[in-house]
Amino acid sequence: MTDAQTSRAVGQEGRPAHGGTIIEIDGLNKWFDKFHVLTDISLTVSAGERIVICGPSGSGKSTLIRCINGLEKVQQGRIAVNGIDLTAKAGNIDAVRQEVGMVFQQFNLFPHMTIMQNCMLAPMRSRGKSKAEAEELAMKYLTRVRIGDQAKKYPSQLSGGQQQRVAIARALCMTPKIMLFDEPTSALDPEMVKEVLDTMIGLAEDGMTMLCVTHEMGFARSVADRVIFMADGKIVEQAPPEQFFSNPQHETTRNFLGQILNH
Repeated sequence: MTDAQTSRAVGQEGRPAHGGTIIEIDGLNKWFDKFHVLTDISLTVSAGERIVICGPSGSGKSTLIRCINGLEKVQQGRIAVNGIDLTAKAGNIDAVRQEVGMVFQQFNLFPHMTIMQNCMLAPMRSRGKSKAEAEELAMKYLTRVRIGDQAKKYPSQLSGGQQQRVAIARALCMTPKIMLFDEPTSALDPEMVKEVLDTMIGLAEDGMTMLCVTHEMGFARSVADRVIFMADGKIVEQAPPEQFFSNPQHETTRNFLGQILNH
């Protein structure tokens, strides 16, 4: 994605003021067997903040955001989301997931359900919405991601980019306070990447709190309030995008940017 393609993203001066702390991570450590995948991660995210997390493969990026909604168990440290301590007791995981939407690399849509039915399911089961309420909510967010006219189709009838936009709408139907994106464009053909990134730019303009693992540096440069660079399970560097791209402080960051920007 080029900077030209993200030209309608909000500039720094047009960004909404951030609220109080909505995510707090303190001393997070995570192991897969003997592999120390996350080491002493501490991070504070403000409401309305847009963060891009980047780094080489295996650096712990996806594991970090999966810990934020309890998809990965934390062995050490503390995570609080919207004031709920995720690590205090198992029952808090469900409460946190009510506040956090997540979009994965794969779309994970139910193939036997229509697009509308895919979006209605969670609000009815988890939020107790009536069928009529869930349908209204689903159409609102399908329209929001510019795919309302596909509501009666099945996932197999849509392109990859359209399916990913449905996955975003489905997450929004739970009216989350936070959206997590785990490399949402990596499974897409190049010509479909822009439509998904444009959808995400729209969410950013609405002031949604967003954490996005991505290698789309044009998106990071134009949309992020802060770029976090991870390597070997640690946060190596974090800075506003202007500083991150123009004056990276660590050699590891400079090497990564040199490779990805010249790719």
